[in-house]
Amino acid sequence: MNTHQRTNWRGYAFIAPATIYLVIFSLLPIVFAGYMSLHRWHLLKPDKPFVGLANFQTLAADPFFRNAVFNSFVYAIASVPLGVVTSLAVALLVTRRLRGVGVFRTLFYIPGICSQVAISMVWIWILLPETGLINYCVGKVNGWIAGAGLADSGLIPTTTNFLQEPGWAMAALVAMSLWIGLGPRMIIFVAGLQNISEELYEAASLDGCTGAKSFWHITLPQLAPTTLFVTVTTTIAAFQLFTPVYMMTKGGPQRTTDVVLYHIYKEAWQKFELGMASAQSYVLFAMIVLIAAVQLWLMRGGLATEEAR
Repeated sequence: MNTHQRTNWRGYAFIAPATIYLVIFSLLPIVFAGYMSLHRWHLLKPDKPFVGLANFQTLAADPFFRNAVFNSFVYAIASVPLGVVTSLAVALLVTRRLRGVGVFRTLFYIPGICSQVAISMVWIWILLPETGLINYCVGKVNGWIAGAGLADSGLIPTTTNFLQEPGWAMAALVAMSLWIGLGPRMIIFVAGLQNISEELYEAASLDGCTGAKSFWHITLPQLAPTTLFVTVTTTIAAFQLFTPVYMMTKGGPQRTTDVVLYHIYKEAWQKFELGMASAQSYVLFAMIVLIAAVQLWLMRGGLATEEAR
């Protein structure tokens, strides 16, 4: 065995643990879930008959699953653009050469590494009626308005239960997602901003392109690959929303926050219908792949157009 072959085997030996882990805990479960999706697979029943595509046909006619798909799209459409724009705005702020800016980067990043269970509990307190942080601050505003003689003390209601009102529950989840995902997305944008050559800005300033013009004509085009990555990964994460829903709303009120992943959880571990849950998982997987592929196609088309200019 020559030196090149020995080097190859050493490389394979190093990646073997990760490969084995990937096969056992990722690839095999995916394959087995596909097998279960073709059966009427109840966890507590011994007979598991083959039903072919019947589970998928049932899903197509299931109004509750369609509602979960709709809710997932609503959440993604609201949270992804806001998350990307907010993260870029914060990244622009923390890349300025200011004293102590590293502290602010750390503070913005901390929620991204905290447990989502713990963060959900904090947000439950923030959103409580009367005693929650938001309603408490609203009460203080009411007091200030009344003290100034502008209106009665009850001008703004302080009894809003954000997690139990259909018009507020999804908005509360979107607001929480902005806070959780801000740090990781911000760091990626910071890395992209630091890779932009200062010579481009210097040349643009000589031509009178400064401020907003340099942002639109230099910063955004140069950040296009970074924006593509952040948008696609944020979209994938949006369709995998689970922990905040489980902790804060349980899919309510009136199924307005019953997203696909939480619906799959209920199907598998409350109804014990693993065959149907597996079919739903494959539908979710297909949705994510299709949406990510469309995003890549559209945004890469924009990149190619920009490069052609």
